Amino acid sequence: MTENTGDNIGVLGKKSSLRSGAERVVNAPLPTVYGKFQAIGYLDHDRGDEQVALVYGEIGAENVLTRLHSECLTGDAFGSRHCECGDQLEAAMRAVVDEGSGIVVYLRGHEGRGIGLLAKLRAMALQAEGLDTVEANLALGLPVDARDYGVAAEILRDLGVRSVRLMSNNPRKREALVRHGVQVAEQVPLLIEPCESNITYLRTKRERMDHHLPHLDAVAHGS
Repeated sequence: MTENTGDNIGVLGKKSSLRSGAERVVNAPLPTVYGKFQAIGYLDHDRGDEQVALVYGEIGAENVLTRLHSECLTGDAFGSRHCECGDQLEAAMRAVVDEGSGIVVYLRGHEGRGIGLLAKLRAMALQAEGLDTVEANLALGLPVDARDYGVAAEILRDLGVRSVRLMSNNPRKREALVRHGVQVAEQVPLLIEPCESNITYLRTKRERMDHHLPHLDAVAHGS
């Protein structure tokens, strides 16, 4: 893999290729309501997906505050209360700004934990009939979680990052990064206050997918 020639954002104007399949294509300033990020665009040649890393401030190589955010059109763009995805994306962007530096890798191709938008909507329809999110995927003959984090690890390595403080409640995300060669110095909780529309979904993530969501204990069961 092509190594970065520096430890910070100063080298991001260069175009680089990664032998493992992700190619850095463009670096553009992205002013947002949270702060001014650099949007680093990548092409994943293996899957054909276009990916983006939002970089804030001067990042180093170790213990970089990082969020790997799976694409969720319904939550991120439409404000769905079925999940907590949109709130988590907002919280992660605010967190890296408050930190003074960090990265949010927005992972396209991860819609519905990797099953795609239409399949996710079908699963949501089954959930409205009483199935939980795990049962709904299985009823459609689909995996519970089909996401792959290899390209995220490639992007982090291209940015010169060797270890992260990972904003996630999902232990499998941490395991995946470590398996792909990026060390996780700390797993930072990203807890969003539940609402009536997503409490069942969140409980299923905790009870059946091992997500660390201790704040749900304060919510009365069945609310």
